Parts: sequence; structure tokens; C-alpha cells
Amino acid sequence: MKTLVGKLAVAGLFALGAGAASAGVTVDYVESDKFADLPFAPWEREAVLRELADHFTHLGKSLPPGYDLKVEITEIDLAGREYPNLRSGRELRVLKGMADWPMIELRYTLVNNGQVVDSGNARLQDMAYLDRISRFSDHDSLRYEKRMIEDWFNQTFVRKNPG
Repeated sequence: MKTLVGKLAVAGLFALGAGAASAGVTVDYVESDKFADLPFAPWEREAVLRELADHFTHLGKSLPPGYDLKVEITEIDLAGREYPNLRSGRELRVLKGMADWPMIELRYTLVNNGQVVDSGNARLQDMAYLDRISRFSDHDSLRYEKRMIEDWFNQTFVRKNPG
């Protein structure tokens, strides 16, 4: 029994060491209850915020080892506009491609081994969101926001090649 516990402890240490070497992303929402455009239902709001944070985390995996990214989102305006839908009891998001483009405001800090290497504020927006091809599925309700985040991430971190 002791050898099994010992092996598990050693395996856990290796797992912790591997995690420390990989890039990490932290996403914080600053006063998310005041964001311009999120679903009304609390569970839908949480799902949107979680999905966006997961997307930042996914993108952060492309950062070199030792880099950590902290993102503070200060405003979100999703693509389209929500209208009440009496049939389903949920809001219906309508995309017209006019003045309803997605927009996210954020602050970011990129750290390499404890040293800040890049930081700033960014306003992400895609006024032509319906006119561009997306690699995201039509069933992904946040496909326009994810594409916009990915474009910003690639332009800010990947093309600059922080490593």
C-alpha cells in the first residue's frame, strides 16, 4: 500500500511540475453585472462568461512555457441584439450586421517568469462580423466573439512572438 501511495505522490509532483511549466491564462470580469449586453437569465450570463474565459484559456496554450496572461474584461457587447421571445420564454438574439457588431474591452498583462513583458488596454470589435468567414460552427452562439478574440490574440501575442 505504501508503494502505491508513494507512486501516486511522485506522479502528482510530476503533474504539478508540468503544469507550472505551461502557460496559464487568468480571466477576470470587472463588474460584469454592468456589461452592456449579456443574456438576462443568470445561468445564461454565467455560461457566456465561462465560454469566453475558456476560449482565452484555449488560446493561451499557444504561449511559450513560462508565460502567463492575465485578462480583465471591463465591457462586453455581444453580436446582434436580444429581443423578447414570448413563445420560448427566452430572449431571441437577432443579427442584422448593422450597428450590432461585437465589442469587448479589456486590460491585459503578459508575464514571463514573473516579469511583465507586455500590458495594455484593448477594444476588440468587428464591424464586418457577418461578412467574414469563420472557422467556428454556425451552432456556436459566440462564434463572432471568439473569432474577434482569436484575431486580437494572434495579432498581439503570436505575431509579436513573445518567446
